[in-house]
Amino acid sequence: MTHWGPVLLTPERTRFRLWAPDRDAVTLEIDGAAPVAMAREADGWFAVEAAAGAGTRYRFRLDADLAVPDPASRGQSGGVHGWSVVVDPGTYRWQTDDWRGRPWEEAVIWEVHVGTLGGFAGVAETLPALADLGITAIELMPANAFGGTRNWGYDGVLPFAPAESYGTPDDLKALIDRAHGLGLMVFLDVVYNHFGPDGNYLGAYAAGFFDAEVHTPWGGAVAVETPAVHAFFRENASMWLNDYRFDGLRFDAVHAIGNADFLDELAGELRAVTGPDRHVHLVLENEHNDADRLTPARYDAQWNDDFHNVLHVLLTGETSGYYADFAERPAERLARCLGEGFIYQGEGSPNHDGKPRGTPSAHLPPTAFVSFLQNHDQIGNRAMGERLTLLADPAKLRAATALLLLSPQIPLLFMGDEHGSQSPFLFFTDFHDDLADAVREGRRREFAQFAAFADPAARARIPDPNAEATFAQSRAMPGPSADAWRALYAQLLALRRDVIVPRLKGAQAIGAEAVARAR
Repeated sequence: MTHWGPVLLTPERTRFRLWAPDRDAVTLEIDGAAPVAMAREADGWFAVEAAAGAGTRYRFRLDADLAVPDPASRGQSGGVHGWSVVVDPGTYRWQTDDWRGRPWEEAVIWEVHVGTLGGFAGVAETLPALADLGITAIELMPANAFGGTRNWGYDGVLPFAPAESYGTPDDLKALIDRAHGLGLMVFLDVVYNHFGPDGNYLGAYAAGFFDAEVHTPWGGAVAVETPAVHAFFRENASMWLNDYRFDGLRFDAVHAIGNADFLDELAGELRAVTGPDRHVHLVLENEHNDADRLTPARYDAQWNDDFHNVLHVLLTGETSGYYADFAERPAERLARCLGEGFIYQGEGSPNHDGKPRGTPSAHLPPTAFVSFLQNHDQIGNRAMGERLTLLADPAKLRAATALLLLSPQIPLLFMGDEHGSQSPFLFFTDFHDDLADAVREGRRREFAQFAAFADPAARARIPDPNAEATFAQSRAMPGPSADAWRALYAQLLALRRDVIVPRLKGAQAIGAEAVARAR
């Protein structure tokens, strides 16, 4: 039984449910109709059936001063503080009903921020060129509802609702449908470790959704061991895979969830609801380098930050921050990464106060690791959002690109890589008033420890995340050598398709070694 969100019982009647264990009464408000008291059920749930068809706007009244959207809203009208909308998941007419996905070893992933391309329709327009280049999958950065009209993606508060400024639920389905027609897989980045600061009302009626004793960089941890909370994320992931037909999910920063049992159970549940006839791929981001999660019955792969980090040191010479873990013997560390997957497999990490990080990974196939030269994190978390095209020698960057695309690991590109973009990708939000001030000043304080921004005047030059110009600058424009970069990518991806991919299924790494020190 679905626990969260509205369920259409007939074209004109819907069942509404809300988990509000901290409240004694909840009222359903339907736009243009009389309010309806919801019945209290077991374990903190409230439910009611009402006359409401697709397109109906509704919200939950908690008291005279507070009405909230449905945390499992399938669509919003008026932003994350506005009305939720009943959506009929069966109205879209799919053109690619025979699509079953592609094997994981064929994946060449292109990560994209939907908003910078103008929404779901804008991304759809880029797909033919990507398919012609040799890309086989796109990965959407988080596309669910957030505060304001622009956000870099990781401040979402309504995980079930596509961002209103990106398009409608059917617009997202049309994007996926077009991708499948071109032979492209589509993955979605989902964030189950925290909620954003603007529009998250859960604490007003379900404080138990969070664990105040376990802290993350974004506040109290999500209490995934609570049955209702576990169901929330299981149903969310299932919705994306089944209703929207995504080919897979990338789970953001699961180390901040801190519950391996939840991750394993979630993977098993999703494998069961998608069935054996589809190629559905589940990928983790996990700072703990936990190889135990990477099995065919659980997760296909993990983003391998070690690959990026050591190559960034080799390409740029930067060794501050987390790059300090890779400053010594970088060529040897790269060899270990190519031969065994993780660089840190239980050794002490300087950036983690010398504590051991990681578990042995040499037994895993190379395809258990997603490698990249850069992604949204490593660019967006820089103060000025610089790409490698501005930080590295072009010849070295071309060599690193060849290594990425011709290695047996699964390669991931960030939007703009394919045409040598020199545009920044900055951290951007659309917050207002005190929250906007706090985010802007907090962002600048983060970089006070770096020599380049030790002076307050230097920090003041860091772009204001809330300025519309910051968002506008983050669109990936072709660089001055765009044609040469496209030609290189086309050549390498054709070689990968013809020579590397046919040999990947069942392959095991046989090791690698550094033949010279990095210079």
